Amino acid sequence: MKNYFAAALFMAASIAAAPAVPVYIAGRGGPAAAVSQEGAAVTEAASASEAASEHTAEAAAVPSEFADEPYKVLDAATGEVLSVPVRDYVIGAVCAEMPAAFPEEALRAQAVAAHTYAERQRKRERSSPTEELKGADFSNDTSKYQGYFTREQIQKFYGDKFEENYAKVSAAVDEVLPYILTYKDEPAIAAFHSMSSGKTESAENAWGTAVDYLVPVDSSADVSAPKYLDQKHFSRESLKYALETAFPGIVLGDDMSQWVQVLGTSDSGTVLKAQAGDKKVTGSELRSALALRSACFEVSYPDGEAVFTTRGYGHGVGMSQYGAESMANDGSSWQDILKHYYPGCEIGVQKKSP
Repeated sequence: MKNYFAAALFMAASIAAAPAVPVYIAGRGGPAAAVSQEGAAVTEAASASEAASEHTAEAAAVPSEFADEPYKVLDAATGEVLSVPVRDYVIGAVCAEMPAAFPEEALRAQAVAAHTYAERQRKRERSSPTEELKGADFSNDTSKYQGYFTREQIQKFYGDKFEENYAKVSAAVDEVLPYILTYKDEPAIAAFHSMSSGKTESAENAWGTAVDYLVPVDSSADVSAPKYLDQKHFSRESLKYALETAFPGIVLGDDMSQWVQVLGTSDSGTVLKAQAGDKKVTGSELRSALALRSACFEVSYPDGEAVFTTRGYGHGVGMSQYGAESMANDGSSWQDILKHYYPGCEIGVQKKSP
């Protein structure tokens, strides 16, 4: 997920973190990690299915100006360009990017973010087509675009919990289907990630380009998210291989404790400047080189190895998915969540083109 965000900034496709993604991320910094979900009783699943049907009927009464033109999705495996209804696409994106176990208000916020991404990407492609997309708005290649599952993939992903999870996600999507985030009447860059360091990061620090509404906000509940702290251990040989592969021509001295040194961080904890051997690098570059969960990290060298301790998961920009979960559990609405993580943005109906 979740490099589509940088892509939106630079008018080209990419990945991240979590991100993503991919949505999140994410990694892609990608999306919140898929979690094993405790199932509800069969009767509860049936009730959820009935609720989804009711929501679907209600969704038919969306504003007449709502843009419901299907998306064109390039199947990276077959090369075929698929026509996917807006509702189906948003459901598939939410299923791919956020655990169905999350509360409904968080799922609704994710649905609006996913829909916003799709609208922004479609508009970008129409003004500046990408040759490899063959006329599509985006592809299902999650290393470059937002995560998306077809119904068949969703069935495989959820397994025995398909009926109840699909019903829950569909109902959440139906509640918010006409809406997207906008800034100055344009679809916003609806970046999201799994969890922040406790405070989200600015687009400027993450990607080098400032965006008025992608600025640091409090997300302190993230510190209680699963695997908020994570450690990755490297032997001398494995760290040497990773650094030399990522940074051709790098010179590493005999003292391994000098191979990676943090030189500067942002207020949100992102490593902005670091020394890798004889090269000046960024935290994002090291994150990619070492496959770390985030660019918020510290490094230590105990017992002849290198230990990278990360906080959060993903690029840290925009909406934290675990932060959204916490806000929803505390009673916040999907509107509250979006206004918190995208300050200055508006929520409006995605209208048909003139």
